[in-house]
Amino acid sequence: MEKDIITVTSPLLPDLDEFHQMLQEIWDRKWVTNNGEFHQRFEAALCEYLKVPYISVFTNGTLPLITALQALNISGEVITTPYSFVATTHSLWWNGIKPVFVDIDLATGGIDPDRIESAITPRTTAIMPVHVYGKPCRTKEIQAIADKYGLRVIYDAAHAFGIEVDGRSILEEGDMSTLSFHGTKVFGTTEGGALVVRDAKMKERIDYLKNFGFAGETEVVAPGINGKMDEMRAAFGLLNLRQVDAAIKSRRQIAVRYREVLRSVEGITFWDDMPGVRHNYGYFPIFVDAEKYGMTRDELYFKMRDQGILARRYFYPLISSFSTYRGLPSSTRENLPNATRMADAVICLPIHHELTDADQQRVIDAILKR
Repeated sequence: MEKDIITVTSPLLPDLDEFHQMLQEIWDRKWVTNNGEFHQRFEAALCEYLKVPYISVFTNGTLPLITALQALNISGEVITTPYSFVATTHSLWWNGIKPVFVDIDLATGGIDPDRIESAITPRTTAIMPVHVYGKPCRTKEIQAIADKYGLRVIYDAAHAFGIEVDGRSILEEGDMSTLSFHGTKVFGTTEGGALVVRDAKMKERIDYLKNFGFAGETEVVAPGINGKMDEMRAAFGLLNLRQVDAAIKSRRQIAVRYREVLRSVEGITFWDDMPGVRHNYGYFPIFVDAEKYGMTRDELYFKMRDQGILARRYFYPLISSFSTYRGLPSSTRENLPNATRMADAVICLPIHHELTDADQQRVIDAILKR
């Protein structure tokens, strides 16, 4: 008999009866979108939970990136990382902006501040770093460079829900931060996302831009887009906020177990928690040294798949290797040695709130028994 499939993650789902009650409210009000009651309550609840002053929720996690670039009038070139999901760079392409790839810091997986200045040209207008796996970038150094050259900083914080550094939300760094509430994330609304901004005036501008640019019934103030979150997803998110801490606690326990067992495995490395950081344990990446481990990353990956363990190679291949971007001068392997090395070594292990002890043991055994 085949073993059950173990997925890399599992969606956080609210209690179905509670969700049905909220759906009944929506049905009774007959207000399903356009800044309804649950939409407003959801934004307020997110501000409180995430410790941020202003947030605007969207129908997915890509539109906040596209909208942030529009709101800040970004053009020309933007310095970013090749080690991310393609939405990061696609948001630049959709705005007619040229991505300039900079190598990553192996200690964080994020963009390496030591390599940013050499990539700045007269056409550079912004930096778009990514908090990869929710691991905070070297934000102080990035901001110092941005201040020196008059650049904007937009953080792709799709993985960074609830991440704090010394009690302060990582989402307050830079000019803006974007979130994804996709079903694969620690916190989700099936599809969804958000844009975190610093002041009420920018929040108002974002809200116009995500609603076609409407500032009233007959006034359009900007060429906006339709990025509004509907009432159903807002209700889904409100309920998930009640249980996300418990889900993060479960994820942390799995991370602790993985580390305890895998620490002694030669050729397998991983990251420990960072001092002063509240992590969300959205991902558990390991890095395979084929020579020391006795098996390549891909050999281990396909062995796990054969055993019904659907780990993922996040992020392989690099964005810079895709056809849309590989012709860029900054896309060469020589320019991106650390990113190339990490992409060729990484496997993200299954980690989620429903992963049983038996499931965890199967994952561990697949790595140990080689």
